Amino acid sequence: MFKCNYKKLRLSFNDFHDVDVKDMPPYGEFCLLELKDGRYTAGGWTPEDYKNKKVLKGKFIRGTADTVSVEDVKRWHTLDRDDLSRCLENEEINFINIAALKNEGSVVFKDFKSCDNGEFPKKEQYCLLIMKNGGLAAGRWDPFDEMDGCFIYAPALSSHSMEKVWAWTPLSSDYFFELEEEKERERRKEEELNLNPSLDESLFLYGTEISVYYEKALEKLRKEYPWASLAQMKKKEEWKIVPCHGKYVFGQVRESYDGSLDVNEWTEGSSADEFVDFLYEYTRENVENSNPEEKFKYGTDIKVYLDKAYANVKKNYHWVNKKMFSASCRYEIREIDGDLEFVTPGSDKYIVLDYPSGDRFIECVEYDYQRAALAANPAIDRYEVPVGQIEIHGWYLEHYIFYKLKTGDYKVDVQAGNRSTGGNREFFIPPDCFKAATYEEFLDRYMEIVPGVSFGLGKKDLVSNNKLKKFLGY
Repeated sequence: MFKCNYKKLRLSFNDFHDVDVKDMPPYGEFCLLELKDGRYTAGGWTPEDYKNKKVLKGKFIRGTADTVSVEDVKRWHTLDRDDLSRCLENEEINFINIAALKNEGSVVFKDFKSCDNGEFPKKEQYCLLIMKNGGLAAGRWDPFDEMDGCFIYAPALSSHSMEKVWAWTPLSSDYFFELEEEKERERRKEEELNLNPSLDESLFLYGTEISVYYEKALEKLRKEYPWASLAQMKKKEEWKIVPCHGKYVFGQVRESYDGSLDVNEWTEGSSADEFVDFLYEYTRENVENSNPEEKFKYGTDIKVYLDKAYANVKKNYHWVNKKMFSASCRYEIREIDGDLEFVTPGSDKYIVLDYPSGDRFIECVEYDYQRAALAANPAIDRYEVPVGQIEIHGWYLEHYIFYKLKTGDYKVDVQAGNRSTGGNREFFIPPDCFKAATYEEFLDRYMEIVPGVSFGLGKKDLVSNNKLKKFLGY
């Protein structure tokens, strides 16, 4: 690697250009920027109209939803055109000129650090980078953990891996970094307040063990629901007793996107008994839906439920056999936290399938069996319906495709989306639909399965499609 001592290194940027319509970098070029308020940052130049060279409108993009308007920039200096490798290979060099000095106003950066030596920027800090290939770059530090991260420099979280960065030094503070610093100050203040939290004795009349309050709520529930258990109550997000803003509170603790903990404080009362009453109401629906007589109305042998689901699916999916389910559709009845549950094996533990009745569980199994049956029946032909511009509740229909399967049956796949997300739904067309004497009667039955109001195409859109009519055998 380079022999130069990064700790002593200084870089002098000598070829700044004033922002001027006649002197802007090429589209997409990444530049060091001096702002009109004296701060320094960086970004890739994106003109508003790159074909119109007479208008100075645009922005410098420096990350995801992170731009600097050209109106805020005083000068720019390219970062894309220099290779410092030869200089950095000389251990005696500690000062490098970036371009020849053409005018006054050079800017020197120093105090470089190295991620390879365990030196990392603060979160959201925008930094000037010397890459291991000798090039220059910039980016905003996004830590994965205490010893790993990347430098984001463009939308869609485009980033420079820290493994490719030889040395870095921070540029000026900006909105995102200051926001992060303020959050860190608030976090430290919260930690200090919670070192010795106060206790409201009327609110915590029964102490600071949350289990006591759950037990009292459970006593009330069992008067109405004899089968009630703590496990059933805790299927819904749990409440805890935690310090918050310098005092103990009843709260739900959630981890936010940035790893910090947010406390949703209970504020619907001021006494311990009011909180117990709240827990009773909060958990009652889960308990009510856990009646073992309803849940296991066909007994506790899982085979009974699976056989019922198989028989129901076999009525329409005539090619189905149980070997199709052996790998992907596995279910058991097991005791979890003291209660019997329908479960499916997960990667390291059982996943509870929380259905309120045996019949609802059977419906769940039927759906999985249907998906497995379709996966085992490949398509041999297809017809895609022309869709044009069709809006469905804010989404746009992207495709509507009928498939003929190897067994002679049919299915349809409908896909819709918007600019940021999308999804598709697959429907099997049961044989009963094809017992219709006419194409029009078929469509009446088909619309009960794939209604036009929900999936974009109604009977009037399909009835005149002779290609589809022929594809479906009419």
